[in-house]
Amino acid sequence: MEVHLLAKLPLWLAAFLLSLTCHEAAHALAGKLGGDTTAASQVTLDPMPHIKREPFGALVVPILSFFLQGGGWMIGWASAPYDPTWASRHPRRAAGMAAAGPAANFTLALLAALAIRIGIAGGFFSLPTSGLTLETLAVGTSGLAQGLALFLSVLFSINLILGCFNLIPLPPLDGYAIVPLFLTDRLRDKWFGLFSGGGALMGLILAWVLFDRVMPPVFQTAIGLLYSGV
Repeated sequence: MEVHLLAKLPLWLAAFLLSLTCHEAAHALAGKLGGDTTAASQVTLDPMPHIKREPFGALVVPILSFFLQGGGWMIGWASAPYDPTWASRHPRRAAGMAAAGPAANFTLALLAALAIRIGIAGGFFSLPTSGLTLETLAVGTSGLAQGLALFLSVLFSINLILGCFNLIPLPPLDGYAIVPLFLTDRLRDKWFGLFSGGGALMGLILAWVLFDRVMPPVFQTAIGLLYSGV
């Protein structure tokens, strides 16, 4: 096992867990505000309740994927429970709960981008001079700055990816549950009937195929905005 991967793992894992925790905490908070307290215990920025609920997806898979991909990627998942009866009675509130997760990710991405811009303007970070990766959107000028630049780069990248991926309107992703915000009751029932049965697995496969085509230009646009005027 390469030493440099072990050195980067804590920063990657911290950024990933923060992103995952904020995503699920936002779901839980929106549900609680909408009248569903099923996930009330997950309205917290403490990652432990989220890890305890999904230890394999929130901790084991991210670490394994990090090493299997040579330290340039991390994937995983968590979940916030909800009451299906409540969701049926209040479909718009349930859609709002679904939208809260990606909204949290985009907020974190914006905050990371702002911090990167401030770091560049203050001379703590510089623009990468060679290959652009998820973890080298900015380069630190000293030891501490290098670690912070890596953390903020990963935080920006992970949250942009999580936010965009979860907006794809296919089950079991958040985007599928957000669509009913814009539908009538009759169309809403038809929408949810499109992917009944084994729809979740089929939807996830289709989402990965679509994401692979959509995300590169989205990411390039986001990077262009990040560096705009620098």
